[in-house]
Amino acid sequence: MELQEAIALIKTDGLSTKDKQTWADLGCGQGLFTYALAGLLAKGSTIYAIDENSSALKKINSTGNVIIKTLHSDFISDDLDLVNLDGILMANSLHYVKDKPAFIKKVRSYLKPESTFLVVEYDTDKPVAIWVPYPAGFQSLKKIFSEAGYSTIKKLHEHSSIFNSGNIYSAIITR
Repeated sequence: MELQEAIALIKTDGLSTKDKQTWADLGCGQGLFTYALAGLLAKGSTIYAIDENSSALKKINSTGNVIIKTLHSDFISDDLDLVNLDGILMANSLHYVKDKPAFIKKVRSYLKPESTFLVVEYDTDKPVAIWVPYPAGFQSLKKIFSEAGYSTIKKLHEHSSIFNSGNIYSAIITR
């Protein structure tokens, strides 16, 4: 996927482009969606790009408008020193989380009360080999976040998947 496609996939009116915000990109890889998010946030915003692959993190740099801080960590098992985030982006990373309800409860402590989740995920509940072990199709995502106390779970956009296992979708989630 190219940067412009990633931007189009997560673009939403639900992101403020006026006010500086602080976000975390959990499981950022080499930063494709980190850069996509940076292109949508207000100047002076901060994104914590978090991944356990230190080589991938070395390829990520701040943009002219947004500060990107990399953090080498396992976002699933480690407790992250993050507070008062405006949002969490999980692009192709939620499918690595086996116990999603417990994980959502854990990361809620990183967020402000009025915060946003942006999720990019395969729209299937069937595992796709070892690289997508615990996917959450959109209907499953709605159920998981509803049970965690979130009231708005909206599908934003879809993009075809190269794995022919359903589309990739994006969703915005708020309380």
